[in-house]
Amino acid sequence: MRIRATVAVATGALALSALVVPASQAADSHKEHPSLSEHGFAWKDRAPQANKRALASKAATLPVITKTVINGGKPIVLGTTGTKKVTATVTASDDSGIEDAFAVLYTGGTGVDDENSYGYAPDGEAAKCKAASATTSTCTLTFTVSPLDLWNTDAKTWQVYAAVLATDLDITEKDKATSVKFQRASQLTVNAAPEPVKKNGTVTVTGKLSRANWDTGKYAGYSTQSVILQFRKKTSTAYTNVKGVKTSTTGTLKTTTKATVDGYYRWSFVGTATTPAINVAGDYVDVK
Repeated sequence: MRIRATVAVATGALALSALVVPASQAADSHKEHPSLSEHGFAWKDRAPQANKRALASKAATLPVITKTVINGGKPIVLGTTGTKKVTATVTASDDSGIEDAFAVLYTGGTGVDDENSYGYAPDGEAAKCKAASATTSTCTLTFTVSPLDLWNTDAKTWQVYAAVLATDLDITEKDKATSVKFQRASQLTVNAAPEPVKKNGTVTVTGKLSRANWDTGKYAGYSTQSVILQFRKKTSTAYTNVKGVKTSTTGTLKTTTKATVDGYYRWSFVGTATTPAINVAGDYVDVK
């Protein structure tokens, strides 16, 4: 679900106010990216003691965000249906300890408050923070993302806004704490024939490389992509490269090779910035 979020400090925690686009409306609503321009801390609502402390001492220390990780450091790969849970962890330290954290996955603008930015806010209002020491904690947040919200052009690197609240109510924000790739899921098929084949006979290997099309909600052939034909002997556990082949305009693959021993043929795609790598399970050919 797409969310427009506003964050404020209330009763010593980061409170999230979110406008959620229902999944039932996703088919139409995802074409208009909801703005995150209202996202931000309501500084005037901060606890009075925190404001007084900040004004009284220029040397007052603010919490420090030391690490932000999204989806375990891996790209967020989405197919054409359903939702996916994504975890964010924010590690921070402060002399008084860490009370809470918040994050937003966003794109489209130069910052989270840019009127052109859109993205995802966390599912819950409060992060789950685990203290490593009296001053340092790692806080975990969960996001629900869906391809129904996205255009194909959203397959790119997104920015991550992070913020933490210290126990003494001081706040630190990072507009670009880290980044994460959103990618369109890939599919790959293979068929090697004939089966069986005479020794030194010709094996024809076909297949198709497809990827999720978020505009249509279907998979479509991935054209003019380099894919490697690989072979593994029946007695081996490792594949070796046979030759490189480019997909057709519809994503199909076809090539021939000589069969000398029993083994498995498969296609291997190394991936692109918008589409993850994939290896299809090998197709066994018996050589007579």
